[in-house]
Amino acid sequence: MRDLALKGSRVVRLNARLFPPDDFEMTLFARYGLVPSLVEANEPEEIIARTADCDALCVVSTSLPARVMESLTRCRVISRLGIGTDKLAVDVATRCGIVVANVPRFCDEEMGDHAMALLLAVARKLPQMRRAMEAGTWIQARALAGTNRRLAGRTLGLVGFGASAVTTAERARGFGLRILATRRRMQAEDADAKRLGVAMVDLDTLLAESDFVSLHLPLTPDTRHMFDAARLARMKPGAVLINTARGALVDETALVAALREGRLGGAGIDTFEQINVHAEHEAPPRHPLLDLDNVVLTPHVAAHSADSTVTQARAGVENTLAVLGGFWPPPERVVNPGVKPRMPLAAFDPSLFDSNGGVI
Repeated sequence: MRDLALKGSRVVRLNARLFPPDDFEMTLFARYGLVPSLVEANEPEEIIARTADCDALCVVSTSLPARVMESLTRCRVISRLGIGTDKLAVDVATRCGIVVANVPRFCDEEMGDHAMALLLAVARKLPQMRRAMEAGTWIQARALAGTNRRLAGRTLGLVGFGASAVTTAERARGFGLRILATRRRMQAEDADAKRLGVAMVDLDTLLAESDFVSLHLPLTPDTRHMFDAARLARMKPGAVLINTARGALVDETALVAALREGRLGGAGIDTFEQINVHAEHEAPPRHPLLDLDNVVLTPHVAAHSADSTVTQARAGVENTLAVLGGFWPPPERVVNPGVKPRMPLAAFDPSLFDSNGGVI
């Protein structure tokens, strides 16, 4: 990367304990003479007290509401070390002249792997098998296995057909699943759908025909509780719900009721509305999902791997350095392209970064 005028810039890296930066991330900053202030703060007033004078703010999971954004009187860039920005008051950042950047597609493969892992675990009754093995009830375990159905010829419905849905479809195809999908722009040409034999249908058709429904949507005001009691009731009896997207897409109380009543056959959940897996202090949660045998739960880790962590750190640091050095980040990483930056930015220049797309 070319020399950038970064001297004197103050970078704050949030989530220092929950998602601490590894040596790789810190080395990327150090190469340009920057030592981020590592901060663990999750309440607005605490965040404000420790970030108000920063030039750049890097964040993994902490919420940044309007009053935090308005306190960042020097900040030029908020670098989301991940994809989703539903926890960030992006509209307020835009009004304040702060560029918001993220790292799209850093975990496409991991998301596909995890969605299929949850689907397989529920379909093959692995949680129930584990408990039967622990109890030594082999006959019960074999009886459970006898109720399983082969995957080939069954139907997977993908709600949303972005990158994570595509990688899930690629894996599902190998298991012989018929694949349906729905999205906002139903008539748009899609090379991936054609390549994978995915049929685009409306949501009601997808719910009625799918044995497995996997969610691949961002959380917005329009999608919050999209899967409420009424929509869950439209799913095929005995179907399985997979959610690796955002917890609040699903009304968890309604989901528990559907599972307890046997209307749904199971669920694989990686993201939650009522269980805060990003809480600063860990404690056993209380939630009825934890009491159900036909549910597989993971703590919002679908995106995680050693490989995705490197990609996430590299791109997140690049976004920060670009803005501090007077350049826009790569266009596909700018969340609020309509922002008028506090300091003028030159168009992104690929020669800022080495031939491998990294700062080193």
